[in-house]
Amino acid sequence: MSYNLSEKELKQLQEINIEMASFFVEFCKKHQLLCYLCGGGCIGTIRHKGMIPWDDDLDFFMPRKDYEKLEVLWKKELLDSDYILEKSDINHVDHNLFITIRNRKTTFIKPYQANLELTHGVPLDILPLDGYPDTKFKRRMQVVWAMIYSLFCAQLIPTNHGKKTAALARLLLGVVPSKKMRYKIWKFAEKQMTKYDIKDCTSITELCSGPGYMKKRYPKDNFESAIFSEFEEGTMPIPVGYDSYLKIAFGNYMELPPKEKQKSHHDALYVDLDNPYTKYKGNYYCK
Repeated sequence: MSYNLSEKELKQLQEINIEMASFFVEFCKKHQLLCYLCGGGCIGTIRHKGMIPWDDDLDFFMPRKDYEKLEVLWKKELLDSDYILEKSDINHVDHNLFITIRNRKTTFIKPYQANLELTHGVPLDILPLDGYPDTKFKRRMQVVWAMIYSLFCAQLIPTNHGKKTAALARLLLGVVPSKKMRYKIWKFAEKQMTKYDIKDCTSITELCSGPGYMKKRYPKDNFESAIFSEFEEGTMPIPVGYDSYLKIAFGNYMELPPKEKQKSHHDALYVDLDNPYTKYKGNYYCK
């Protein structure tokens, strides 16, 4: 069962996304943190001068050091904000691999999080960028550690990477049922996969976006700085080397997908953009 957004709701959701993104970008500017739209948000900036018409979210990249500073600063300064920063730790697993900022005055309940006590509001995902080591062995090991991190941090059985992968994941999580031990494994794996500082590498990669993307290799100069480009009624930051990045990640990104694929891609059990998620506890989440 999934929730089908009406055209009116999609437009409202996009407006909330833009409002959240603008707040986030201003916070980053204030603290001199480097951030840029990635994925569909970056494509939308270049191809549509705003959001892709059928898209339902915005995501940002940040270099690892800025990403880690973000968590500390946000939690220090914005404890009473409507925008709650959440990231899995030993006491709180949200089945994601990265920071998510959620709007607590809205409702956007995802199927894979319906059993969790968290801020089930409209999300803004923030993904880290890491150095891509220059030798094949180091790179192979980085991907191995990234896979281990992904499993023990998300603590979900992957459903779209084959039966063997799912069976292995189920076995490993079954062997390590302890919350404390899973946390130790994922923190150790995270340390191993992120030990290649961007300044010491010639390339950059994304390790927290899923198995397909963690194998991407981008020239470091693609992400040396951000440029502000027209986006709806304002501007948004995108990587200075956006063309190279987008071609590597998506191919011919200027070509529109077939009509049947022009639809939002995030499943939700329930969406209410005018009321807080707490209204639906025991009904749509934490039943």
